[in-house]
Amino acid sequence: MSVSIKEVTTKKDLKNFVKFNIDLYKGNPYHVPGLIEEEMITLSKEKNPAFENSEAIYFLAYKDNKIVGRIAGIIVHASNKTWGQKHARFGFVDFIDDPEVVDALFHAVEGWAKAKGMEAIHGPMGFTDMDHEGMLIEGFDQLGTMATIYNFPYYPQHMERMGYVKDQDWHEFKIYIPDAIPEKHLRIAEIVKKKYGLKVLKFKRRKDIQPYARKVFETLNASFAPLYGFSELTSKQIDYYAKIYIPMLRLNLVTLIVREEDDTVVGFGISLPSLSHALQKAKGRLFPFGFIPLLKAMHSKTKIVDLYLMGILPEYQNKGVNALLFCDLIPEYIKLGAEYAESNIELETNTAVQAQWDYFKREHHKTRRAFIKKLS
Repeated sequence: MSVSIKEVTTKKDLKNFVKFNIDLYKGNPYHVPGLIEEEMITLSKEKNPAFENSEAIYFLAYKDNKIVGRIAGIIVHASNKTWGQKHARFGFVDFIDDPEVVDALFHAVEGWAKAKGMEAIHGPMGFTDMDHEGMLIEGFDQLGTMATIYNFPYYPQHMERMGYVKDQDWHEFKIYIPDAIPEKHLRIAEIVKKKYGLKVLKFKRRKDIQPYARKVFETLNASFAPLYGFSELTSKQIDYYAKIYIPMLRLNLVTLIVREEDDTVVGFGISLPSLSHALQKAKGRLFPFGFIPLLKAMHSKTKIVDLYLMGILPEYQNKGVNALLFCDLIPEYIKLGAEYAESNIELETNTAVQAQWDYFKREHHKTRRAFIKKLS
């Protein structure tokens, strides 16, 4: 039976679009499902403030009356303006290993992009850097994380078959937790603190973080500005992400570096205990019982910590500010019983970021790729 493509137009369609990822990877030991309701909010034109400067379309592929694939087409006008491009993005993409299905999905999204006047399409990417991006091309036997995509090995094979080529790669590392803070970091931290008038800020109550939330995202905007595909988060997007993420923080794993003279957030590090196994148990749902393993994981000891977000103002980069973060967080990781940290994704060209792991035992265990194709 031939493949049919249907545009997502109803809430039921959207839920099926989100659930397909969970259904496709059911029982896979490496895939980490997201939460259905959270992803539906991300894709909602009414709820996600990204739609102030973006537009999107969602397609489902059917074969034998079953959903066999999904894809989103996204145009982030703010990013195109920043980078001087006319690029569409594809994202939230999943499919069975069937060339007919894959071709039909990408034909639909490429046709939409061309009709919108776009000159190329790249991805997988979302609306912002806070969404999942990058197709896994190495590390298929490694446990995924809450912040990244897992996909089957046949995905990149189909991309290459369709004429998509590498646009950018990201690397991920396992960084093994040392038994103590490296002596060099201790020395650098003290020098940097005195030289630049910095202090380490910690929190015991979530409400105390609120006055710093906007400052953290302003630092993120500045530090992420040169990175692939990035566009500055708007005021509404900052409020949106703060509302989502502050409730889920583990406070002892949040570290801010601020300038004493004016309370500017110079740098920040936000880690979480790995929620990968808990999300696998939740199977996409918080209720009725999915929240139980998540709560347990958030407040228990763990072998893995996820380095969820880290940023340093450009004028303070390569000046040892990261040593202040390490000196604060390493003892917290040791208390948790953590054996290693997951680095999150790092551009392969961002050698400065990767150099900060030089004083730790590390393992490059995953690589993911943004593919691109010119539209005729």
